[in-house]
Amino acid sequence: MRPLDSTGAAEVPEPGLRLTDDPPQGAIEEPAAAEAAGTPGPGRCWLFGSSPCALCAPQEAKKKAPCPGLGLFYTLLSAFLFSVASLFVKKVQDVHAVEISAFRCVFQMLVIIPCLIYRKTGFMGPKGQRIFLLLRGVLGSTSMILLYYAFQATSLADATVITFSSPVFTSIFACIFLKEKYSPWDGLFTVFTITGVILIVRPPFLFGASAAGRGESYSLHLKGTIAAVAHAVFAALTLVILRKMGKSVDYFLSIWYYVILGLLESIIVLFIIGEWSLPYCGLDRLFLILIGLFGLGGQVFLTKAIQIEKAGPVAIMKTMDVVFAFIFQIIFFHDVPTWWTVGGALCVIASSTGAAVRKWCQGSK
Repeated sequence: MRPLDSTGAAEVPEPGLRLTDDPPQGAIEEPAAAEAAGTPGPGRCWLFGSSPCALCAPQEAKKKAPCPGLGLFYTLLSAFLFSVASLFVKKVQDVHAVEISAFRCVFQMLVIIPCLIYRKTGFMGPKGQRIFLLLRGVLGSTSMILLYYAFQATSLADATVITFSSPVFTSIFACIFLKEKYSPWDGLFTVFTITGVILIVRPPFLFGASAAGRGESYSLHLKGTIAAVAHAVFAALTLVILRKMGKSVDYFLSIWYYVILGLLESIIVLFIIGEWSLPYCGLDRLFLILIGLFGLGGQVFLTKAIQIEKAGPVAIMKTMDVVFAFIFQIIFFHDVPTWWTVGGALCVIASSTGAAVRKWCQGSK
């Protein structure tokens, strides 16, 4: 479960990491929630309630000082868990990507419902934001389905690398819909991303018969690549919608729309294509459970990382997803990536890293 991609999820994000240094929504809402509950929030004195005092300030400062590098360690652990979840998606046999998405939505729903009840946010959301919540749910769940199909149709490394093109699409859509500035640097990062994708796809009209000679395997590889690019596009649109909503919508409510609409969308698509079937092998059933567990764990550690570390270093460390994907592909599938794939991966990682560093520097000014 990639990010509650990306893709939620974080969805997350999966590749669609926020590249600003704004505090996460939960950090903003905690003081208000604490005040409503009659307990002092962060920065308030536990004796006097309203403002910090000299007695409590040193203790709170001591509590708030995280271990150096802990945020990056959480990011690394998150990348590992997400990569393992992707590995299980690839290992599942005779279960369609849409069905895997449905199982993941059910698992997440069991976790989200108690959270919504505990936080007393309701299940509908603010009236003015419901249309954006609906769009976030549909686009995010579609992104998740496309990602799982990409993992099944093409190699683990290729699909993972292409998903990292999402920040480039985010810059383009943010310029169109949010009127954010699109600089020449963004254009350069876009060129790097397109170059990387071309090196991974290796279209026959550019690379000749060496690519076309793979026959059906190349056709499936091409479908998987298109699905991975489409995932990056939908993930970018989802992130733009989340930026549009800002902090006016509870994070768990956003995930609720993601999982409930994702489940409905998966069920509808499964009935249309006629691919619904319970996994015959007990190992596949175990993989489906582990996909949910590892995906949820990855999202938890990624959220913790963003809470205690700047978004720029987190986005850079997140590129370890690609390293783990290459390692797993070699170990578990005995598929050594070509130099074309390695070159494409370097181009895409350079693009996403450059975008992260640039946003980080802008936010530090």
